Amino acid sequence: MARPRQFDEKNAVTSATELFWRRGYHATSVRDLGDELKLTPSSLYRTFTDKHTLFLRALDHYRATESTQARQRLDASDRPVREVLREWMLWLVTCPADGKPGRGCFVVNTTTELGTTDAQVQERTEAAFAVTRQALHTVLAEGRGRGELTTDLDIEGAVELLFTTVLGLRVRERAGHDLKGMTTAIDLAIRALGAAPEQPV
Repeated sequence: MARPRQFDEKNAVTSATELFWRRGYHATSVRDLGDELKLTPSSLYRTFTDKHTLFLRALDHYRATESTQARQRLDASDRPVREVLREWMLWLVTCPADGKPGRGCFVVNTTTELGTTDAQVQERTEAAFAVTRQALHTVLAEGRGRGELTTDLDIEGAVELLFTTVLGLRVRERAGHDLKGMTTAIDLAIRALGAAPEQPV
């Protein structure tokens, strides 16, 4: 009979996610992970195979929690689309998971650290980015359908503008830039969507 695990594997992945998020992949050693998860190296390898496998699980965990929450905040079914977009982008740079500024987004941090050097990591980061793009496309299409945005708005182009703005904001957050400057960028990105169509009298 297999000996029961002396720890909660789900909680261990959550803790590993927090550590990788703070320090990055290369700066996090197996010893660091062992200390954080309260596991010996042999137990860590037996459970998660290696650091890389655990990192992939951390990315999956982040996408299933943080990315999902961000997508839910883009629901504009009952509020003006510009208001939803502005609040969402401000939330991204002012409300990290532990209340401390400067961590940025785990997916963006990973992309800037590893780039395209790791196919398995890139597959996950691109999947996360695709979710954000699709959520932006949906909210813009809904806004145009309700007459809040002009009918000739280039939605695909607007998605790319907003998505690029968001990535830049997350990097600036991690760099500790002033919120005032980031808010200015957010407001300009929103205005780039054009003026609201005039309603018939």
